[in-house]
Amino acid sequence: MVTVIVIINLLISLILLYIARRVWQLKKRLANIANRLTAAERCTHAVLDKAPSNISIRQQNIHNLRQGNQSIQVQIQQVRQIFSLLLVGQQIHGRYFVKLGLGTKFKKKIVVKSTEK
Repeated sequence: MVTVIVIINLLISLILLYIARRVWQLKKRLANIANRLTAAERCTHAVLDKAPSNISIRQQNIHNLRQGNQSIQVQIQQVRQIFSLLLVGQQIHGRYFVKLGLGTKFKKKIVVKSTEK
């Protein structure tokens, strides 16, 4: 009878030892996963910590570029208007002064190309 109880106790001990070993392996895996997640969190925190200030700086740079672009667009429009006036002046010169005999022998043509879409 004692032998049966010792054998049952031995089997129970072996089963519990196997369970303890599996729990220890699981604990080891979970610790490894936790370490990896902590490292990933540190990396993402380092990158994302500066994101709001970087976004703000980039937005300000875009605003400044748009302001500069707007003034350049005004200058381009003024240059186009000047060329248009020159073209009108040339056409007037060609129509009226040539008929009166006051025009030049050689006509130069000014071509204004529009790049607007």
